[in-house]
Amino acid sequence: MRAYITGGKGFVGHHLERHLVALGDEVTVTDREVDVCNFAQVVGSLEEVQPSVIYHLAGLAHVGQSWGNPTELLSVNVVGTGVVLAAARQVVPDATVVVISSAEVYGKVHEHDLPLTEDSPLAPASPYAASKAAAEFVAIQAAQGFSQRVIVVRPFNHIGPGQSRQFAVSAFAHRIVEAGQQGHRSLKVGNLSSRRDFTDVRDVVAAYRLVAELGESGEIYNVCSGSDVSMQDIVQQLLNISGADVGLTVDPELLRPVDVPVLRGSAARLAAATGWTPKISLSQTLFEVLAEAQTS
Repeated sequence: MRAYITGGKGFVGHHLERHLVALGDEVTVTDREVDVCNFAQVVGSLEEVQPSVIYHLAGLAHVGQSWGNPTELLSVNVVGTGVVLAAARQVVPDATVVVISSAEVYGKVHEHDLPLTEDSPLAPASPYAASKAAAEFVAIQAAQGFSQRVIVVRPFNHIGPGQSRQFAVSAFAHRIVEAGQQGHRSLKVGNLSSRRDFTDVRDVVAAYRLVAELGESGEIYNVCSGSDVSMQDIVQQLLNISGADVGLTVDPELLRPVDVPVLRGSAARLAAATGWTPKISLSQTLFEVLAEAQTS
């Protein structure tokens, strides 16, 4: 495959590029040098590459920070998706476009709603989630209205080596290491009761590649482990691995305006279509994340 990745210099993009290259794909990575909201720029870039698959990763991705810039968020995440799809229809109409959404679109759910399937109702609880839900509709409309080969994936929380400290698990790993080095006995935290479905990023990008090849156009696929774990347990596992003697203190300033209490998904549709299952355990991922924090 000749692959084209938007937003490809971030955490997921690096892992996706590495995975595609390992499979023998020809990969072109773009990031800020191609503004996904600029139709002419995207068209020009696609004309040069002539990809058979476009992985649309570009977008603003921090849930907590989305409360402060909803206008920019909607522009990049929604308009940008529409521009990439329109440019692809003009330049490479037969290409597959994999649009990366998020499990955040499901919003606040109850235990009896779990596991979440692709048919579960959408109730986005943050500006970020709302932008992703809107981008999904843009993508599905392109598939239905223009017969464009478009596939939407909804990854649940994904973690692993190389993730920015803006995100919770990486942030906790670095803060635990720093607390141990500086002799601190307490670590300020936000809400640790929320439960999430974590998957290693390397398993997630493997799912993207399989979906591009085997997925059905106009379809939506969850990418998840099928298990949920609390942030309290994540932090405790990191503390156990590190051996740090550090207590936890809740800081009200670290609490979000709205926090989704639990997310757990079903990847049955993805497994049926592609045979995908996660390979990397949560404990292995956390070990590698902490090891990276200790050497950075």
